Amino acid sequence: MIRLVFRVALLIATTVLLATALTTPAAHADHDNNTLVLNNSRLNDSLVQNVYTLQHQAGCTNDVNGNPQLQLAAQWHAEDVLNNRGLDGDIGTDGSTAQDRANAAGFPGTVAETVVINPALAISGMELINRLFDNPDHLAIMRDCSHTVMGVWSENSLDRTVVVAVYGSPTGPVPVISPNDPSPDYDASDELEYGLNWFPWILRGVHPAPAYPPQ
Repeated sequence: MIRLVFRVALLIATTVLLATALTTPAAHADHDNNTLVLNNSRLNDSLVQNVYTLQHQAGCTNDVNGNPQLQLAAQWHAEDVLNNRGLDGDIGTDGSTAQDRANAAGFPGTVAETVVINPALAISGMELINRLFDNPDHLAIMRDCSHTVMGVWSENSLDRTVVVAVYGSPTGPVPVISPNDPSPDYDASDELEYGLNWFPWILRGVHPAPAYPPQ
């Protein structure tokens, strides 16, 4: 009898969890304070912070910041790649390039782009920077000192995560998004994630580990 009750309870719990997963909206960088829905703002911000660290390790003296125009260009392509599985690089379904999308978003300058596709619901900040770091072309883009602003956007489905970052070399003044420290969603999970993000850098003999840029 006890086993039967346990099995029924397990079946009900599994059904509830499955129903929740199927009805959960796609995650996006909403920067809200809703911790019940996937929120990618911390993942996106962490990439900007890690690029800041990589650039300074490469001898750059500028402070890379977020840019809303490049973020919009990144959002367009992240949504395109998520919804069109034949895409796996910089070219959109309409034939647009990263530069085309940056121009359409109103960014004055040249850009480069990185696209990471993970065959899972989510990707950690540590896995994301490792994937980019291990790709020589992506690493060169991130370390390019002329890229003083960038925009990051990520989208999720049940079996696919897409993270697009657009790195810009502006030819004139551009708006910037200052890093949030702490973010509106900052909690104990951030401390854990930040601690885990140290490991790949420590193993490479890098010190200090990625951190928020100076305010």
